[in-house]
Amino acid sequence: MELKEYPDSEMMMMNLANRIAGELENVLFHNDTASLAVPGGTTPGPVFDSLCGAGRIDWGRVNVMLTDERWVPETSARSNTRLLRERLLIDKAAAARYVPLHAEAAAPEDKLASLAEAVAACLPLSVCLLGMGTDMHTASIFPGADQLEAALEGDEVLYVMRAPGAPEPRVTLSAGVLKDAMNCHVVIIGHEKREALEKARTLSPQEAPIAAILPGATVHWAER
Repeated sequence: MELKEYPDSEMMMMNLANRIAGELENVLFHNDTASLAVPGGTTPGPVFDSLCGAGRIDWGRVNVMLTDERWVPETSARSNTRLLRERLLIDKAAAARYVPLHAEAAAPEDKLASLAEAVAACLPLSVCLLGMGTDMHTASIFPGADQLEAALEGDEVLYVMRAPGAPEPRVTLSAGVLKDAMNCHVVIIGHEKREALEKARTLSPQEAPIAAILPGATVHWAER
């Protein structure tokens, strides 16, 4: 694990957006397409704001997906897809191909096979950006989730996760997919998450799912 520290989050987000843009550009130089997986939530928003206007990326050759999604309609305020369409898939990045983790169905299991097939066609991920909760989860791989062991150790591309405190099922990329990314970044802010990161390094993935991803990842941290 490589740890990069920044004096403030604004500098961190700008640096991270530039690094991701460079990595995508490099992959596209050698390949027909590239793939980018990103988290939902508010933390990565400033990265999206910078990245979406990156003119040197041939966005029409980039497949963009979420690392995880809540099983809610795109119109819901809890939809990560909604955030992506508002903050990332705009400006020059509007030309990217979006690969969804949600479809119209009552239960995610009803559509999981077709969603996984589309994701598998984009693997390995060229660049993966992850967040981390204070409970040391990443994507929707939560401690105590019903399919935690499978998501950590299984061979499937996607898993449906139901976890204590989560009001709806979630679809998540597996730890295997995340670990196989050509470039993997974890972005965190504040002392509480820094402490959680240091704790995770001493625990098993079952206790701290982020621990499964940290080897080979670059962690970006700002105090505020």
